[in-house]
Amino acid sequence: MPEGHSIHRLARRHRRLLKGEVVHTSSPQGRFAEGAAMLDGRTVLGTDAWGKHLFHRFDDGWLHVHLGLFGRYRDGSGEPPEPKGALRLRMVTDAHWIDLRGPTACELLADPERDALLARLGPDPLRPGTPASAAGERIARSRAPIGTLLMNQAVVAGIGNVYRAEILFRHALNPWTPGREVDPATWTVLWDDLVVLMEAGVRTGRIVTTDADDRERPHGRVRRTDAHYVYHRTGLPCRRCGTPVASAELAARTVYWCPVCQPEA
Repeated sequence: MPEGHSIHRLARRHRRLLKGEVVHTSSPQGRFAEGAAMLDGRTVLGTDAWGKHLFHRFDDGWLHVHLGLFGRYRDGSGEPPEPKGALRLRMVTDAHWIDLRGPTACELLADPERDALLARLGPDPLRPGTPASAAGERIARSRAPIGTLLMNQAVVAGIGNVYRAEILFRHALNPWTPGREVDPATWTVLWDDLVVLMEAGVRTGRIVTTDADDRERPHGRVRRTDAHYVYHRTGLPCRRCGTPVASAELAARTVYWCPVCQPEA
């Protein structure tokens, strides 16, 4: 599933392509035919993202998209290709086209409905000016493992399995540490680091969490094999201490950690 940086990156790209443009919309697949008909010929006023949710603003509401596990966008310039397969939504301007396939959610929301959706989400590290305390206060009251809390979109919006594993390693937190045992100062530093990492992800379209000194090749473009500390590295040596990376299921996903660098409390 795309993590929050990917959705913010899409929002920025769609803003460049669509803002202020009249769009012609269709649903070749037919599953969003009524919504596409309501949007056809209208002007996109802007785009926004919150966690893993993408929004396109129109004069009286929003197009809301959640890509989920299988959703994806594709775009191009000039004449769009012949529609094929399960194409949920096509948006076309005079200069560009955007195709959406396989989303978990593709729906029209009025302002109150969007507000209600956002009220169910936790703070997003990529929303400018969001303090660490916005999520920290809830974490400090919880007995749930920090590795579970980070995957709960009602606690922090936008974190997925990669950022979870990597940010916990970077701050020496065992995934099973209860939230209420995470020191507030540690959480603040972790949050600030997460903001930096996710903003870099928006700029580059990649998740790179390793420091140069911890990579096999410290200079030049970061190779995929050097990009992460523990994610998908089960059994490989920890980049800092050499201990084999461990993995287990937590919050319905596989979590990765170093048993020495992230000891149990």
